Amino acid sequence: MRLHTQEWGTGERLAVLVHGIMADHRTWHELVPVLTGRGYRVVAVDLRGHGASGRGPYAPRLFAEDLLDTLPRGPELALGHSLGALALALAVRELAPARAVYSEPAWRLGGDSGTLDPAVFTLFKRSPRLLTSFLHPSAHTTERLTTERRALDSWDETTALALSSYRHVDHTPAEPLVPSLVQVSDPSTLVSAATRAELARRGFEVRTVPDAPHAIHRDRFDAFVESLAGWL
Repeated sequence: MRLHTQEWGTGERLAVLVHGIMADHRTWHELVPVLTGRGYRVVAVDLRGHGASGRGPYAPRLFAEDLLDTLPRGPELALGHSLGALALALAVRELAPARAVYSEPAWRLGGDSGTLDPAVFTLFKRSPRLLTSFLHPSAHTTERLTTERRALDSWDETTALALSSYRHVDHTPAEPLVPSLVQVSDPSTLVSAATRAELARRGFEVRTVPDAPHAIHRDRFDAFVESLAGWL
């Protein structure tokens, strides 16, 4: 499936951005000017079932195949958050970025324990007011809530139901196929301390952002960018 994309900038370097579940390309609105200011042309996708992209069926390999159907090969930077980091890792060999950043990767969709069921996210679709409790207090602005609600309105909740069947599958890469940073919040429901140590042993650079929620780029933006030092 060819995905809906949004582009910014005219720089000679290319950065591609892949959002997480329930979001769309608009989640990167604070990061885009940082990247364009550094000479990047930025391309952000809407994953299938999200934003203006097509709908189902849904499976990790399909999210990855869509990236390969949509994005140019060899970007300088590829960055994915959560579900987007899962899709990116599955596509990274063929996408062949110069470097990859995986922010809070959902390589185990149920978390390290397998107890987090992705189907729980359907609750936000049924009760959008839950967004105010989901967002970090610093994100409780009218603009931010409006953006999140628009993304939620355009999200197909059956993505979460379909991904529920994969929550016990471990998609953690055996090795980084390109220079790779794994960015982890603290505390994290997806990447435990033991997994961080194992990822470092496998050759990933791992950086932890203290006192950060799952969507580091959205809720702790300054700390998010600081954690990317040397990778942008």
